[in-house]
Amino acid sequence: MRDFSQLSEREVLALAIGAEEEDGRIYLDIAERLRENYPASAQTFAEMAAQESEHRRELLELYREKFGEHIPLIRRQDVRGFLSRKPVWQLPSPSINEIRDLAESMEVETQRFYRFAASRATDVSIRKLLGDLADAEAEHEQKAEAISAKNLPDAVREEEDEHAKRMFVLQFIQPGLVGLMDGSVSTLAPIFAAAFSTHNPFSAFLVGAAAALGAGISMGFAEALSDDGSLTGRGTPYMRGLVTGLMTTLGGLGHTLPFLIPNFHLALIVAFCVVAVELAAISWIRWRYMDTSPIRATLQVALGGVLVFATGVLIGAG
Repeated sequence: MRDFSQLSEREVLALAIGAEEEDGRIYLDIAERLRENYPASAQTFAEMAAQESEHRRELLELYREKFGEHIPLIRRQDVRGFLSRKPVWQLPSPSINEIRDLAESMEVETQRFYRFAASRATDVSIRKLLGDLADAEAEHEQKAEAISAKNLPDAVREEEDEHAKRMFVLQFIQPGLVGLMDGSVSTLAPIFAAAFSTHNPFSAFLVGAAAALGAGISMGFAEALSDDGSLTGRGTPYMRGLVTGLMTTLGGLGHTLPFLIPNFHLALIVAFCVVAVELAAISWIRWRYMDTSPIRATLQVALGGVLVFATGVLIGAG
């Protein structure tokens, strides 16, 4: 691996040609990935890829004029400090806004890198070349904004953003909420039944931990096996199962951990407070993402929690 400052003018041009080709392919990959759900954004990235192809053609003409036909293979990863790009298929299901931000930052980052490299170069011709490349990237940024404005008017962007929000709710919020409700509510009965029957905080902790972990595993498998997501758009079953299982376990462990406190009455008070926080969080999520009124969400969750809690107390006290 070599430093960027050690590259000759010929090598810098070869690197720029390869970088422009790679960026163009990234834009095409993004366009293909977005085509089904976000056609307007997909068109934007396709046109940005065409701009990268034109830039590469201009660099190729300049290279042939100065150095001939053979272009040495110099890649980003071969030059220390040069910007690297992850292939789109390696990105872990980014949101539409994250993809837009990634594309907008690509041109800005490359422009900044060229300008920084130009400021450190001692050779006049290399300094001029790097400055020209930075100016070209600035033009690309302006063209990208113009293309985006043409293909993504406010109404279209709002529609795509709303679609992205719906997908986020379907794939993460809903399975997470199901798990949190099950873990926070269904484990109340065994934990408080054990607590009031034994008056031993650690025994209640063991029962609660077992209930939370068991419920998490059960709910995770149930959610993963319920729907493969191909028709409903709810995402991969493995991710939904993982989210549901983790949130179920978290909901059950929340009011289980206070029973590690040796004092029985203090452990009960802390556990009651944790339960209140959990039920409030569930009510807020239902209001924020599920279009449920605050009063209705609170009453529904509180009623379910009180019934399960009362069941555990009655069994434990009896």
